[in-house]
Amino acid sequence: MGLLDGKVAIVTGGGNGLGEAYCKLFAQEGAAVVVNDLGGARDGTGGSISAAQKVVDEIKAAGGKAVANGDDVSTMEGGQRIFQSAIDAFGRVDILVNNAGILRDKTFSNTSEADWDAVVKVHLKGTYCCTMPVWNYFKDNQVKGVIVMTSSTSGLYGNFGQSNYGAAKAGIYGFMRVLSIEGRKYGIRVWGLAPGAFTRMTSDLPGRKDREPDPMSLPERIAPGVLYMVSDLSGDQSGKVLGVSSRGVREIKMLQTKGFNPTAPWTAQDLADHAGEVFFADEDNRVVA
Repeated sequence: MGLLDGKVAIVTGGGNGLGEAYCKLFAQEGAAVVVNDLGGARDGTGGSISAAQKVVDEIKAAGGKAVANGDDVSTMEGGQRIFQSAIDAFGRVDILVNNAGILRDKTFSNTSEADWDAVVKVHLKGTYCCTMPVWNYFKDNQVKGVIVMTSSTSGLYGNFGQSNYGAAKAGIYGFMRVLSIEGRKYGIRVWGLAPGAFTRMTSDLPGRKDREPDPMSLPERIAPGVLYMVSDLSGDQSGKVLGVSSRGVREIKMLQTKGFNPTAPWTAQDLADHAGEVFFADEDNRVVA
């Protein structure tokens, strides 16, 4: 018995890297999988269904069920066709993993409008476009499905040279939180994922180029975290962000301090005087923003 027996999963960006690892693990655990991949370059240019088809062929050769889809996640038409691929091939949908993404990293002053729009469109709008038809299907058919939205520490913490990517990933976090609240009455679970892996998207980042990857950072070492999220092993958990990387698995949360709670009109100087209550302190007990 597999953890996903009888389930149907859609994985966007499933032709390489993390998405490929998710597709293969889901299939091993009994799911039928729609492998979506535009097949373009890392910056989003070009396109071919060959990447998705290769993953499908490997899943089928191992005895699993899968179909390839090459639609663009960043359009409503593409999102609808990706959903329809699952319905046409397998008759239902239970799981959606929004994984597709591109990179156009530059410092902010060197980021063009085209670079900004392309990255935000694929990551943030793409998550919206693919989620909408699946969400409505879950609601209308009383399917207690699971949706995983891929955020990033670049959006949750920030990262040099990734203003476009970080903004999109932070937006995905907010999107996930809202849908986790709206999904409660329908039994729809929504997760956030902040993965750290060695893939073609990250292989030439500072400190990684020309170095052998840490075996624990390979996509197949990240995929079990996502399997946990979409399977019954995670129970009714929703609205949470898991950070999954070579450093382990951890929940990432937004927190607030006890704060300064005045009972009368207050001034900026009062705030400065109570900064230790308002701001978190670092390990050296220095106030940090």
